[in-house]
Amino acid sequence: SSHFGSSSAQRDTHSRPSATFALSELAMAPPSLRLQMLAALAGASAPATVAQQVGSQQAEVHPEMWMQECTASGCDWQKGSVVLDANWRWINKDGKNCYMNDDTWDPATCSDPVSCAQSCGVDGADYAGTYGIKTNSYKDGIDLKFVTK
Repeated sequence: SSHFGSSSAQRDTHSRPSATFALSELAMAPPSLRLQMLAALAGASAPATVAQQVGSQQAEVHPEMWMQECTASGCDWQKGSVVLDANWRWINKDGKNCYMNDDTWDPATCSDPVSCAQSCGVDGADYAGTYGIKTNSYKDGIDLKFVTK
């Protein structure tokens, strides 16, 4: 199940959810949109900035990858990294899931959007161990071995 985020490199600001939705709409929204909706709601109702917390259970270490940036005058190698979309990450509070198995937020930690953002952290990903994502031997591509059935 997904939690939030967009896997596209460029974000379309026109597709972000409006902050004028009911909490019942939040509960019925696809999991991939819920945290975006929570963030929009928090931004519309809270005077201070509320951001998702960084998790403490798994460090985020991006696999490095070399890529070319090309212009009309030629191409240059740039060092970059691979980033796994946030909807594949664990959202938790001190090791306890904030997201329940029935596609709902745990009311003990996420009674409202602000408390959820303040209480729960998004952990890093174990790219190779959990998802089978490794930089290839030349570090100019990635090997993907994650399979879902």
